[in-house]
Amino acid sequence: MSPAAPPSDPPPPPQGTVEPPPQGTVEPPPQGTVEPPPQGTVEPPPQGTVEPPPQGTVERWAWDYVLATDLAHKLEPPPVPSVWEPDPAPPRRLVRPGRPAELRISARASKSPGPEALRNPARRAQLFHAFMHHELQAAELMAWALLAFPETPRAFRGGLVRIALDEVRHMRLYAAYLAAIGHRFGDFPVRDWFWSRVPAAASPAQFVAVMGMGLEGGNLDHTARFAERFRAIGDDEGAALTERVCAEEIPHVRFGVRWFRRFTQAPGGASPHPPGGASPHPPGGASPHPPGGASPHPPGDFETWIRHIPPPLSPLLMRGEPMNRRDRTRSGLSEPFLDALAAWTERTPGS
Repeated sequence: MSPAAPPSDPPPPPQGTVEPPPQGTVEPPPQGTVEPPPQGTVEPPPQGTVEPPPQGTVERWAWDYVLATDLAHKLEPPPVPSVWEPDPAPPRRLVRPGRPAELRISARASKSPGPEALRNPARRAQLFHAFMHHELQAAELMAWALLAFPETPRAFRGGLVRIALDEVRHMRLYAAYLAAIGHRFGDFPVRDWFWSRVPAAASPAQFVAVMGMGLEGGNLDHTARFAERFRAIGDDEGAALTERVCAEEIPHVRFGVRWFRRFTQAPGGASPHPPGGASPHPPGGASPHPPGGASPHPPGDFETWIRHIPPPLSPLLMRGEPMNRRDRTRSGLSEPFLDALAAWTERTPGS
C-alpha cells in the first residue's frame, strides 16, 4: 500500500452484488487454494444485488475497478471521470473483488524471507510479488470505501481516488522490478488477507483507523526495514524502490490521521463511540468509557483509535519491528500515540 494525497470525486459502481454494512468479524477465506474467476471485464459479487452507479461517474469507475477481472484494467484503469453520482447515493458494499485469471489465490500466507534468504533472487521476487498484491488490495479497498460510505464529504472520497491511483502506480513500479529479474505478476500464489478483514469496518472512522492509520502506518515500518535489508545484500534498486514507496505512503497515513480526527470529533469535542458502542480492545478489561458514556480522549489519540479497530484485528498487526518513528511522526501521528502503540500487548478482559 502506498500513500497519496486526497483525490477528486469518483464515479458510481456497476451492477453486481453488495453486502449490507458488516459489523464485527469477517470470515476468512476458505482453506486451500481457490482458482481465480475466468478472465473478463467485471465479476459481480456474491450476496444481494444493488444497482450499479450510473455510467460516466466516479462511483462507476470505482465499481468497475473493484470488480475487474482483467489484469490490464487493474494495472491501467481508465481515466477517472469528473462527474459524481448525485447525492444521496446508496451505500454499495462489494463483497469481494474480481480476480484476474493470472492470479492464484491461496488461503495461507507464505513465510516472509529472513535477511539472508533475500540473497536468493527467487525469494526476493516472491517478496516483491507480495508487495505488489498488497498494493492491488489497497487500491481496490480505497475504491470499495468510496462506494460503501457515500455520505462522507466529497473531499474525502476524492482523496480515496487519489490514493487508489497511487497504489496502482506502485503496482506498476513493482511489476517493472519483477520483469527486470525475470518474473511477472502471477508467478506466486497470493492471499487476499486485506479483503478478509478491512470490510469489517462499519463506518468511515473505522475504515481510516484500519487502513490509513493501521495498515498503511505499519507499512511505513515494513518498507523501511526491507529497504535496509535490500541494501545490505547489494540490491540497491530494490532498496530505492522500497524507500520511494515508503516516502509516498506518508501522505496516505496523514490523510487517514486527518480524516480520523474529523470523523471522531463530535459536537462539543467528545469522541463518539464506534458502531456497537463497546471497545473491541478494552485495556486490562476495564470499561473504555467513563460514567455517562462520553470519552475523555481527544479525537485521533491512541485510546480513540483502538476503539475503532474492529475485531479480530489488533494493534499488533499494525506495527512493525523496528518502528519507523521518523516517518510515522511526519504522517501526523503523535509521540504519545507511538509510545502507546510500541508498548501495546494483547490483553484479555479481566486481565
